[in-house]
Amino acid sequence: MKKTRSDSPLNRFFKGVIIALGFILPGVSGGVLAAILGLYERLLGFMAHFRQNFKRDFWYFVPVGLGGIVGIALLSAPLEYLLVRWQVIVLWGFAGAIIGTLPALMHTASSQGPRDAVDYLWFTGTLLISSGLLYFMSDLFGTLPANFGGFMVAGGLIALGVLVPGLSPSNLLLILGLFTPMLTGFKNLDLLGVYLPIALGGGLAMILFSKAMDYLIQRFHSRVYHFILGIVVASTLLILIPNPHAAESISYVGTTWSTVLFSGLAAIVGVALGYWMSRLEVKYK
Repeated sequence: MKKTRSDSPLNRFFKGVIIALGFILPGVSGGVLAAILGLYERLLGFMAHFRQNFKRDFWYFVPVGLGGIVGIALLSAPLEYLLVRWQVIVLWGFAGAIIGTLPALMHTASSQGPRDAVDYLWFTGTLLISSGLLYFMSDLFGTLPANFGGFMVAGGLIALGVLVPGLSPSNLLLILGLFTPMLTGFKNLDLLGVYLPIALGGGLAMILFSKAMDYLIQRFHSRVYHFILGIVVASTLLILIPNPHAAESISYVGTTWSTVLFSGLAAIVGVALGYWMSRLEVKYK
């Protein structure tokens, strides 16, 4: 198979940096970014059929993994700074980026056949149920301690964000109170206290759920993607809605007209960026 420039190790390294955004940006899914960049199906196939073509696929994804580690290390500090000082503007920009990817997700959802009534029911039911569960998650499950076990859970959620395009692990981590401690650990390069448990939790989740996800997409492609669409819309709405049940929820207290203006501009730029990234999938997939 002839390699193209877009498939070079250096290109895959930078794709890993971009996918790292899905690990730490609220409202952004690593799975969506992997799909947009044309890596999702091969990654899912690699994890679901680990022993087949292990050597080929392992070395293929090494640059992606290195890029992800570098991306997390580089982006954690500026993201923590931006969220502290311009939370509303930043989160509206994130939401815009997700909205920009929706046309591509909708196209993928119907790529193997026209939508039917069951697809619409899947989408509507997922939207309503996931909105309620995410909004009241801290009341239902409580907040998790920022320790080794808590960060293993964080790693599992991050892995699910890769396996399930549209699922934003950062949204869930914000609700569970683990997001800021995770960013601080990434920024401080806490290898044993943060990086290791997240890697262990992520690897375990990949092993446990990749085969199931691969099976579901192969057998129920349209249903799965309409389920994903419901989660995408719900999680995007909830990062913009203040939630007294979540310690790290968005707050509009003290919002000025300039904040409203820049938030609107950030959302527009985000939509354009998200749409552009989704077009990359069409070009390179």
